[in-house]
Amino acid sequence: MEKIGGYWKPIILYHLSTGDKRYSELKRAIPAVTEKMLIQHLKQLENDGLVIRTAKPVVPPHVTYNLSESGKGLIPVIQAMAEWAFKEMEGEYK
Repeated sequence: MEKIGGYWKPIILYHLSTGDKRYSELKRAIPAVTEKMLIQHLKQLENDGLVIRTAKPVVPPHVTYNLSESGKGLIPVIQAMAEWAFKEMEGEYK
């Protein structure tokens, strides 16, 4: 649970569950996260083996993030958490 705990990690994993993303795409998809937090959590997720960072040696640098096999195994859990959160939010606005 430590690997996916916290506020931002499940949100980052949710967005990566739809496919490869560049840093700027993640930042646009999660505008409330600060650059520092996004970078920090991406590094932690990479170190925990849930995210793969791929850098292509071009100018400007082209870096993408995607889920590892271990990270892909979490997709059902992340989707269930997202569905629960959306239902809870609906209840608050009725």
